[in-house]
Amino acid sequence: MGVLRFLNAGESHGPALTAIIEGIPSNLEISSDYINRELARRQQGYGRGGRMKIEKDRVEILSGVRFGKTLGSPITLMVRNRDWENWTDIMAVEGQPTDKREITNPRPGHADLPGGIKYGFSDLRNVLERASARETTTRVAVGAVCKKLLEDIGIKIGSYVVSIGELSVRELIQDIPLEERFKRAEESEVRIPVPEEDEKFKKLIDLAKEEGESLGGVFEVFATGVPVGLGSYVQWDRRLDGRIAQAFMSIQAIKGVEIGDGFELSRRFGSQAHDEIFWDRERGFYHRTNRAGGLEGGMTNGEPVIVRAGMKPIPTLMRKKSLHSVNIKTKEPFDAAKERSDVTAVPAAAVVGEAMLAIVLAEAVLEKFGNDNWEDIKKRVEEYRQYTLRY
Repeated sequence: MGVLRFLNAGESHGPALTAIIEGIPSNLEISSDYINRELARRQQGYGRGGRMKIEKDRVEILSGVRFGKTLGSPITLMVRNRDWENWTDIMAVEGQPTDKREITNPRPGHADLPGGIKYGFSDLRNVLERASARETTTRVAVGAVCKKLLEDIGIKIGSYVVSIGELSVRELIQDIPLEERFKRAEESEVRIPVPEEDEKFKKLIDLAKEEGESLGGVFEVFATGVPVGLGSYVQWDRRLDGRIAQAFMSIQAIKGVEIGDGFELSRRFGSQAHDEIFWDRERGFYHRTNRAGGLEGGMTNGEPVIVRAGMKPIPTLMRKKSLHSVNIKTKEPFDAAKERSDVTAVPAAAVVGEAMLAIVLAEAVLEKFGNDNWEDIKKRVEEYRQYTLRY
């Protein structure tokens, strides 16, 4: 069992989404306003669907915090679903089942069919309600708490979109520092670090919407100020790059993850792939390049952690003739079900990626430095940073 863990619960159109975090130390300052700012960022982005016009996510902290500081006990977070009032009969906890808005036509690329077979449902709404990316609301809330913890020790996390569909800005951002990329992305409607390219991306999203299509893309998440030695090489499940990859792959619609230059490294000679080591009195050991993405041997190496994730197009299409599917009851061919959906959610997925990286890094910090009193832990982190400079 890790020192930090969380469980979340709730359905997309149920009364609320909840999460319980265990392992956050005492005396960490946290506020609902801080969490709400992160929740608002998840709801932004050009190409979002009608649900974002309904929901204005606000967190309620139900336990584990008193007078703005954590108690060291489990923290309970809740975000109510405003749309619940329109679904009270369909998503009722008790009473008789209804076939109103029943789903029997599984969507290609979604959890509908395998989930229905696995759990024995004749109404696939039982699957999609939980498999929905609405679930990431509480991940972002949990990630906000972990972000605050990391910020207290100088670790900053950010993200930006690299591509949507066939459009990419990867070549345009190579010489822009990571934190500047993030700052610029926050000013962009599609969260790209080159806001002057927004209109091209928006036109592509508008075209996809007119065609009833959806779009995927690639985003990057980074963490700066990460100390050397988080994670470990001694067991497979303690390697931090593996834990980061699993966390990102658990985000809905993510189909690929790279750390650093990832697959590009496989096409280079060894002399072009690895980051040479240097030392000076001010910085200690350092690298002039960061092809490894801040991780070597399952551990952080002191450089920024960089994670790149590829998101497939959202499975729900709104075409007049959608993708072919088969009705689970009649076994007759049918056009896939149409649920209210985004055209693209890559900008939002990047914010979820920030949350997942924050959760994994926060756990690694607490594993190394303890998880009781945050004031004591911060002192140990600073002592360790001084040790790494002297090593």
